[in-house]
Amino acid sequence: MGLITEASLRAEIKNKSMYKYFIKPGTKITPSAMQFLRDRKIELIIEEQNTENIATGGRTESKKEKPPAGYIFADTVCYMDKKPEYMTQLYGKKLVYKNHPRIVFRGAIDSLQSRILLLQAEAAENKQDKLVKELEEVLLFVRNIMRCEVLEEELPAISLLGMKDEELREISHNPVKHFNMKHILPDYRMGKIALGLNALRSSVREAEIAAVKAFRKEDAMEREDLITALNRLSSCVYIMMLKYINGAYRQVIG
Repeated sequence: MGLITEASLRAEIKNKSMYKYFIKPGTKITPSAMQFLRDRKIELIIEEQNTENIATGGRTESKKEKPPAGYIFADTVCYMDKKPEYMTQLYGKKLVYKNHPRIVFRGAIDSLQSRILLLQAEAAENKQDKLVKELEEVLLFVRNIMRCEVLEEELPAISLLGMKDEELREISHNPVKHFNMKHILPDYRMGKIALGLNALRSSVREAEIAAVKAFRKEDAMEREDLITALNRLSSCVYIMMLKYINGAYRQVIG
């Protein structure tokens, strides 16, 4: 099993004109070597794996080589023993660069969870127990988005704070009808919690944009379930902001 580096490729190819480069199954190739081939529009081709026929009691079995241990690089069958620091696992042992769109999306979801937790702590310090509880539901919803993306599972039907998909959209678009107030223009005098909800809403929007970048494939869109979920989540957080300003989270003493 060999290892192909950028330096060895440069030495081998030099000024040769080629469109295809063949390697044997199990050969390891470094990311920089892969990029070298891409830059020169040379197609990497894995030679067909040989099988060994074994006669056993009048029948023939096919013995196939096991895939090598280690990590597999992106959308190839090229393996690496050690994960480089500038790469991470997309799923299983499949490695991609850390600026891969799906990794950027996961980073946005991670940041979103951090913001929810900070706001939860702020609400708890101010004895906003109902808000803390609703933020916990939002947190679990976001964590399920992450889980379904990583495991490539379909997200269940949207339900947040007792509201379904279309309810979230309709209520967030009609604050006068549901809260007797106009759309919010954020202001510093609203206080830390209201502005924290607004910052959370913005973070959800950023995660939604990251999802579109991650799952757009030319003119098609994958994982519309995740994108729709994030869109409705931003509606949900806006509704929470409307509720907070309208006094729905005030503690009743008596």
